Amino acid sequence: MNRRVFLKGATAVPLAYAAELPAAAGYDPTEQSIGTLQGLLERRTLTAESLVNAYLARIARFDQAGPAYRSVLALNARALQDARARDGERRAGKVRGPLHGIPVLLKDNIESSDPVATTAGSLALARSQRPTDAPLAARLRAAGAVVLGKTNLSEWANFRSTHSQSGWSGVGGQTRNAYDPTRNPSGSSAGSAVAAAASFCAAAVGTETNGSILSPSSLNGLVGLKPTVGLISGTGVVPISPRQDTAGPMCRSVADAALLVGVMAERPLGYGSHGSELEAFRLQGVRIGAMPVPKSAHPDTAQVYRDARSVLEREGAVLIDLKVPAIFDEADEPEFEALLFEFKDAINAYLGTLDPAQVTCRTLEDLIRFNNEHAAAELAVFGQEIFEMAQAHGALTDPAYLKARATLQRACDTEGLAALLGQQDIELLLSPSNGPAERLDPVWGDRHDGGFSEIASAAAVAGYPSLTVPAGSIRGLPIGITLVGRRNQDGLLLQVAYAFERAAQARVPPRLSA
Repeated sequence: MNRRVFLKGATAVPLAYAAELPAAAGYDPTEQSIGTLQGLLERRTLTAESLVNAYLARIARFDQAGPAYRSVLALNARALQDARARDGERRAGKVRGPLHGIPVLLKDNIESSDPVATTAGSLALARSQRPTDAPLAARLRAAGAVVLGKTNLSEWANFRSTHSQSGWSGVGGQTRNAYDPTRNPSGSSAGSAVAAAASFCAAAVGTETNGSILSPSSLNGLVGLKPTVGLISGTGVVPISPRQDTAGPMCRSVADAALLVGVMAERPLGYGSHGSELEAFRLQGVRIGAMPVPKSAHPDTAQVYRDARSVLEREGAVLIDLKVPAIFDEADEPEFEALLFEFKDAINAYLGTLDPAQVTCRTLEDLIRFNNEHAAAELAVFGQEIFEMAQAHGALTDPAYLKARATLQRACDTEGLAALLGQQDIELLLSPSNGPAERLDPVWGDRHDGGFSEIASAAAVAGYPSLTVPAGSIRGLPIGITLVGRRNQDGLLLQVAYAFERAAQARVPPRLSA
């Protein structure tokens, strides 16, 4: 069935609306930090309304026309109204917080009270709207942020098919890499990554179960933070696994990521023994466990990694070479097994909370049937093998699930990351991130993605915080380095990343051409 049939009558602003705006909205927000934008807003040389219009103009020019990155899935019909309200509050002397008047984009699996559906990229949820914000969206709004709209994603956060192509969804189509539209943006937070990299917003929010923030951030030249699981509320986010799921910031700078996560967090960030200052932090004496380059990485990754290590050492960090624990290899199959159990349980519970007048699918079994009935729109690019495998699994009391959980605890946490971080007073771990981006391939789907960091994957499973920061490029395509820390020491990761960013100056913005 044609996508328009599902979207008929939806209250989200059609993306064509952006094309009605003037080609230039008076201010160029390209590569502008949140701090810079706030300074302009405070001095009244810029308004939130003009800033929203400027981002809408860029979306119209580059995302929907020109290269057609297709990173923005839906625009918020109230964005300009909200921006005018923030301007009015500022004139009245009321500033809500550090994001007052700042436009942000949310991944389209995060609920908001705006007239925009939360679809997870699926036509089955094309009319699903909530009257209230997810807690993380409410915290952004309380700090003054303007929700500009929702970003495209790998459908169902890339947990539908074993042969998926990252960045594709039935609702939004194919998102394309910000640095080369012929290449894979990675996922599942593809739209958030591309939109932030291309300055279609001041900052974006993604979500991760395993790799969905870090991987697209690395391949699109961003700072991406997957916080300690539980630091940011997962309520109001379409789930895969409450045990592993978390939202996190995807930004062009560490400072912006720190600001965003500080607003969304339900509790203070942890900073280890170095205080909580970001600007004043120095790497002198910080002990970092350095992992080897993954065997599956691109051959040129080794040089980028050596350069990054040199920067850290020049700034005073102490690097200790470590080996990848063999026990990490024991986690792959148990993780997938656990996720199959958890997804079935969590998605059935989530679907049961939705308005039946908007969403007729009430269970995973219903979703499978829906996709089969609308195969031309939903199964045209890849299938739903994971859905079918999850449906065949039982309850969370099943001994197979409990065994998988116990294996993961041992392999990724106690005998994995905890053991690594327990050596030689090591404070955090370092490895190359993935990349460079492979070409889009609808025949094979995603294949290798440049060797995703093994410690980042273990951190995702164990709930530890991890972060990627730009470190260089290979033939014009960005790659980063990954930092992993102890639970609830997200602030230390930000401090080290900020010091590295300041010294390396490695990020090169994408060149967009209309």
